[in-house]
Amino acid sequence: MKVILLSDVKGRGNEGDVIEVAHGFAVNFLLPRKMAVEATPGNLKQLEARKHNIRKREGERHEEAARLSASIDGKTLIMEAKAGDTGKLFGSITAGAVAEALAAQLGVDVDRRKIGVHGHIKTVGDFPVEIHLYMDVVARIVVRVVPEGGTAAALETAATPEVEEVVEVVEVEAVADAEEAAVEVEAEVTEEAKAE
Repeated sequence: MKVILLSDVKGRGNEGDVIEVAHGFAVNFLLPRKMAVEATPGNLKQLEARKHNIRKREGERHEEAARLSASIDGKTLIMEAKAGDTGKLFGSITAGAVAEALAAQLGVDVDRRKIGVHGHIKTVGDFPVEIHLYMDVVARIVVRVVPEGGTAAALETAATPEVEEVVEVVEVEAVADAEEAAVEVEAEVTEEAKAE
């Protein structure tokens, strides 16, 4: 059955699209929810008259989504959760929880179904999250999960010694490499002196 979509339908099409769907899907789902109308010649004429307005609305939605994306892209959300000594969470962080944190911390209301959490967040740490705002507009944020009662500062100070240890190891390795290089150069100079 051919229908004209009156609103965006995920996986099917956008407002104003004329699509072919199963009769049962149209009669039992799309038409009762006023998401589509039957594609009669009269409705197709009305669609042609409304296409300009539809394009204008799509442009406005796209611009609004782009502005929102620019304002939240790259931000870090800090979420507290109950965790054991090993950093494993009692439960997990869901897309719904991320949506609530977005509203509370950044003042942005986003439907949880538009939030793409890769896998399950079940440990303490930083996790990349994609927010699909509109068609091709995607914002990427980082969700930092800290143990309940902990703060971002506590997480950073906990991470700092590891970074300092790595820096010390790198410095020791660099000194060892420099000493090794000096010995090699000295050996070459000695060999050249003997050759002359």
